[in-house]
Amino acid sequence: MAGQDSSERPVVVSAVVADGLVGSFGLGVCNEVFGYDRRHLGLPRFDFAVVAEEPGVLRTDTGMGVLVEHGFERLDRSDIVLLTAWELFEDVPSEALLDAVRAAHARGAIIISHCTGAFVLAAAGLLEGMRVATHWRYAGELAARFPDLDVDPMVLYVDNGRILTGAGTAAGVDTMLHLVRREWGAAAANALAREMVVPPHRDGGQAQYIDAPVARCEDDLLGTVLAWAGAHLDQDISVEVLARRALMSPRTFARRFKATTGTTPHAWLLQQRISAAEALLEETDASIEEIARLVGFGTAAGLREQFGRRRGVSPRAYRQTFRTSAAGSAVGAVPEQLDGHRSGAGRVGGHETLVEPRLGQPA
Repeated sequence: MAGQDSSERPVVVSAVVADGLVGSFGLGVCNEVFGYDRRHLGLPRFDFAVVAEEPGVLRTDTGMGVLVEHGFERLDRSDIVLLTAWELFEDVPSEALLDAVRAAHARGAIIISHCTGAFVLAAAGLLEGMRVATHWRYAGELAARFPDLDVDPMVLYVDNGRILTGAGTAAGVDTMLHLVRREWGAAAANALAREMVVPPHRDGGQAQYIDAPVARCEDDLLGTVLAWAGAHLDQDISVEVLARRALMSPRTFARRFKATTGTTPHAWLLQQRISAAEALLEETDASIEEIARLVGFGTAAGLREQFGRRRGVSPRAYRQTFRTSAAGSAVGAVPEQLDGHRSGAGRVGGHETLVEPRLGQPA
């Protein structure tokens, strides 16, 4: 496809939708990338259309009506097939849809899923043994349903050649810009990104966008100790220190901590420090060195290593992406202590709460 001249037949692109299941945003992204004549940017001529098992007026997840004029027969001549978010992904795709997608793939079409569209490709048996992406919120469900898949909940997209799987919502933009870059070159992808007013490439993956769900600690004594630790992250905190404050032996404390919170003291403390660093990066002008000291990493190098490992980007890149100026707050002030900055009082953090351990993600 990369060598196709714009004077030749157009690249046929079809977005597959189902009534009430198609995501409005994902469909809009498909149309934005492939629905306009952008040959002046170095892209080929696209023939873009929406297809459905039963053409007619279909409803998106937000209730908007979409007039679909083509059935699955269009997939017989499509070069690129797009599967947008399967919004009610517990609904089983029809055999007609699965057969049409399998046939398109067997014929040589490029297949791209967006968000929970990966569930359709998995049901069609096209992802077996592959590393795949989906929205981080549904990664565990996808892995549980299809254990032969290597589900990566942290990346924005995965390129498996003729099959690409993208993560949730705006990651559809990243996935399709990657395809444009791969097939028609970096210059075309960069020019398209400028027209869309989006970055041509985003650093990192989904990890930096995850607000890690945490469980509250119901143990009053343990909760008091964790509240103290969350407010004193700049100190050298060990299991021995925490156990002494809890009036327990280190071994008893570690065992009770794991039984109560589901994680280890080390993993919990690391997550609190990462979360506190995020807050300071977003809300203050403190230097990376100062933030590292305030949250207990000691050095900027230590913060960069741990932050990059768990968020997929550097602290500086995270700050550039998420820097906010909260109304009424003195942005730029460096706090003397961490009270009020995502206090870890009685909470458990860590990505191990997001996905099944079998996914092989770092704790």
